[in-house]
Amino acid sequence: MAPRTPPTPEPPYLAIAAELRRRVRTGELAPGDRFPSTRAITRDWGVAMATATKALAVLRQEGLARPEPGVGTVVVSPPPRATRGPGTTRGPGTAGEGATTSPTASLTREQIVAASLELADTEGLNALTMRRVATTLGVSTMALYRHVPGKAELVRLMTDAACGEVPLGPVPAHWRTGLEQGARWLRAVYARHRWMAHAMASFTRPVATPNAMAYTEWVLRAMRGTPLTQNQKLHTHLVIFAYVQGLSMADDLEEQARQDSGISDGEWMEQNEPRFDAIQSAGSYPELASVTSGGGFGLDLRTLFEFGLGRTLDGIASMIDETSG
Repeated sequence: MAPRTPPTPEPPYLAIAAELRRRVRTGELAPGDRFPSTRAITRDWGVAMATATKALAVLRQEGLARPEPGVGTVVVSPPPRATRGPGTTRGPGTAGEGATTSPTASLTREQIVAASLELADTEGLNALTMRRVATTLGVSTMALYRHVPGKAELVRLMTDAACGEVPLGPVPAHWRTGLEQGARWLRAVYARHRWMAHAMASFTRPVATPNAMAYTEWVLRAMRGTPLTQNQKLHTHLVIFAYVQGLSMADDLEEQARQDSGISDGEWMEQNEPRFDAIQSAGSYPELASVTSGGGFGLDLRTLFEFGLGRTLDGIASMIDETSG
């Protein structure tokens, strides 16, 4: 008797997709609930990011999941009774009996942008490629090009979508309150989408999107009652923009360092503290030693942001006073 061939093990991404499908079927995940992100899947299942991406792509192909801008991948409906493989969303006995729906046929630009936002938010802008987005959506790369001509345009659409997630609200009556509100709004956008600080880094070649331009318009309106010239208003806007941009890029670099090293900021400081102590022990940096000795100083980028914003606005207030006089 010939030896029995052992069954081929199921690919990890299919096993993960099956478990997430089970959670929907049992009600653990309801329509509108968010599926675990690719980062959460890599952590909980101990798999590579590409495997996590494939698992969510299977659910999208089945019509069970869809990307939601600013949210992630969410449940759209219970799984079909008989799944015939990726790309099949209907089987016999369902509406449209005997028909199959290709994910390419129903693909929209909004879905592409939402999937791209989730990918960039999770893995950074360097991970964003047209091929990677196509894999996430379970379609061919060429299918994406029917809606978006290339990565540059895709990033522009992503930036516009990100800027349109949360409205700025009415412009405050006082210019300082308005500039504070605008700066904190922009800071929050960058906190949700860290890659944007790099995508919007150019001042001479700004990203042309309606929602980004609406932010500029809002800030300029906040200064409408001041005696500043048009040139001074625009420069004021750009100075505050640059300030928020710089700290937000630092935020992104800090997060990348945490991911690359796998250690927290406190752990990193503990490991490097002997080196700093050795450098300062010669007494060559007395002023630096005086402000950092005793462990009383802990750098917090949020505190630094508020301190720097306040001092920037103090300077603008002085310019307004001088102009008024």
